[in-house]
Amino acid sequence: MTGVTLDAGGLIALDRDDRRMIALLARAHETGAPVTVPTSALAQVIRRPERQVRLARLIRQPTTAVVALDRVDATSVGRLLAASKTSDIADAHVVICARRASQPVVTSDPGDLSRLDTALPLIVL
Repeated sequence: MTGVTLDAGGLIALDRDDRRMIALLARAHETGAPVTVPTSALAQVIRRPERQVRLARLIRQPTTAVVALDRVDATSVGRLLAASKTSDIADAHVVICARRASQPVVTSDPGDLSRLDTALPLIVL
């Protein structure tokens, strides 16, 4: 396993104790595969961190990279949105992070991500 990048749908699935998501993350943990969590996707789902224990555990794991939307990524996101004629900053940030890490994206909404990058590998929940 090369690791995975999680979009908001993947993070919500974890928060809701989705068995497929739990199994996927368990496999990543067993193999030491990295998990990428773009901060833009995390911001979409974190509402009550004191109650979202699974999310809190995930982002504290040493194999989890929580990737900020910095100046370089913001520029890449803007270019991707212009090229795709779309407007979802979080989805574009997920695509940028997944491309850089050469990872598939775990998502519940493949349509939006496919509009940004038709070649992006997806794991659909």
